[in-house]
Amino acid sequence: MSRARIVHVVGGGLAGCEAALQLARFGLTVVLHEMRPGAATPAHRTGGLAEIVCSNSLKSIDSATASGVLKAELDLLGCRLLDAARASALPAGAALAVDRERFSAEVERMIAAEPGIEVVRDEIAALPDDDSRGDWIVAAGPLASPALQEEIGRLTGSEGLHFFDAVAPTVTLESLDTDILFRASRYGKRDADYLNAPLDRDEYRAFHQALVTAERADVHAFDRGELFAGCQPIEEIAASGPKSLAFGPLRPVGLRDPRSGNRPAAVVQLRQENSEGTLFGLVGFQTRLKQGEQRRVLRMIPGLAKAEFVRYGQLHRNFYLDTPRILDRRFALPQRPHIRFAGQITGVEGYVESLTSGLVTAWMLAAERIGEALPAWPRETMIGALLGGFLFDRTGGRLTPMNVNFGLMPPLVDSPRAKRERKLAYGERAAARTREYLALDPLRSLLAREGDR
Repeated sequence: MSRARIVHVVGGGLAGCEAALQLARFGLTVVLHEMRPGAATPAHRTGGLAEIVCSNSLKSIDSATASGVLKAELDLLGCRLLDAARASALPAGAALAVDRERFSAEVERMIAAEPGIEVVRDEIAALPDDDSRGDWIVAAGPLASPALQEEIGRLTGSEGLHFFDAVAPTVTLESLDTDILFRASRYGKRDADYLNAPLDRDEYRAFHQALVTAERADVHAFDRGELFAGCQPIEEIAASGPKSLAFGPLRPVGLRDPRSGNRPAAVVQLRQENSEGTLFGLVGFQTRLKQGEQRRVLRMIPGLAKAEFVRYGQLHRNFYLDTPRILDRRFALPQRPHIRFAGQITGVEGYVESLTSGLVTAWMLAAERIGEALPAWPRETMIGALLGGFLFDRTGGRLTPMNVNFGLMPPLVDSPRAKRERKLAYGERAAARTREYLALDPLRSLLAREGDR
């Protein structure tokens, strides 16, 4: 195989690993570059491929949710990392939560089983100006190295954009007071997979006051307006008003304290983080408080007075591109079409959205290798609404990262009045459009190459 036929994938995260596996599926030779463990990032702790550094949840599997609809589309496409997630799943009610180490190990096993993928542990600091070394997919994620960020700036003529993302803390189960905490899921749906810490009105007021007055870690060039709304630090949410937590991440709806039979004023939920059930993460508690302040304030939560923190919340700088103004619809640089981008670096937000980007970019490149151009993904699908619609919408100002949501999709012609039925109808339409898309000639030609090496 000539070097010009090789595809280099930069970044061994979710997008990069899914892209590499999909390229190998269609018979392409892949070099997967990952700089860890030789070069570290502010958030990663290991050198494992597809390491999950924030919440261990890949969100809902409910078919009436946007994330559930996206997963259903990916299943039709043969997404590999969803298989890895299910193989390492933990109890999480209607969510797909994974054991971080098992998930990473499963992805590494999948990569190692593909003879067409070579993993190279090196830091890519320069990208070629021509295609003499093959095609490139940059899936370095929001924590791309400073050198690579500078290189991307050189190629695009722009410094790119960035936002700040926060990580929630993790505590040990044995340090929690399970006489105070109770197991339940909202409205009694599915299994009681969450631990719940109930707060009465006085406890809530004291906790809210402590959050808004706690000392925060110093972050240079930090701009509160740059925070991605879906992952705001808990103290930023609290600062927006005294009721913001009770109507946000601490909302008590659908939960009753079994000791009193009443609904608490607020509830903090904790989600299982590992297979053994010994670690739990505070749901929605991304934070940039100093570590000492995290211990002081979070131990005010009922049941967490003696909480042992094995992972503190943190804030780190995330880098992404102004996709609608820098990339073409193949996610390539117009002046250097051999260089493409995938994952969070393109402006998608979320684990499943990132691996979706890796899959789609890989499919487009694989199709071009056999002389096909894939038609635009249907806007009635979550994939098309996010990757073809939102990311290339120039009507707004600065691109802000986005998760999939029903608001991105064209409205239904005959929309059911009931909310759940309406969302189910969106999902049914998306699945139908996905099947129709896969039946198109260019897609049939691509899928016929599966396993061809």
